[in-house]
Amino acid sequence: MANVKRLHEDATGQLFAQLDDVRAGMLGVEGSAQHMQPMTHFADAETQTLWFITGRSTDLVAAIGAGRTAHFTITSTDQDYHACMSGPIRQSQDRARLDDLWSPMAGAWFDGGPDDPEVVLLEMPLRQAAIWASRGNVLRVGFEMAKAAIRSQDRPDVGDHVVVDFHATA
Repeated sequence: MANVKRLHEDATGQLFAQLDDVRAGMLGVEGSAQHMQPMTHFADAETQTLWFITGRSTDLVAAIGAGRTAHFTITSTDQDYHACMSGPIRQSQDRARLDDLWSPMAGAWFDGGPDDPEVVLLEMPLRQAAIWASRGNVLRVGFEMAKAAIRSQDRPDVGDHVVVDFHATA
């Protein structure tokens, strides 16, 4: 269950904890006219950066070119925490980072391992995140919705929303 109190006290810490719990989200490039696509992310809380491993010949890499702005969204497995992060995205030549992130799962996509010429490491330092956390379980949300439907002056109290500015440089 999402912790609404923590959302206000430590939104950044909560976001990176959620990023550690969720293995994939949806990544999209602003202005590319492409749909967002599922991607596995690697989150670095210390640098407030997301990393992705993908293939050089993908539409995603073509859309990014030398660098663009991207959005990455996640939803918690309990569906009570949602976040949309944005920031510049670019191809990275950080071989040490690639080696650190490489796994058998990444290797399933590339025959030549991290040395495969098709491998591209993408770096997305976060600039901003919009985060929504729900107050409770499905029963609580249902109760709040029913209460608001019966009493028109009530609005459902189902959670909170914050925006975090990371002031990342790009």
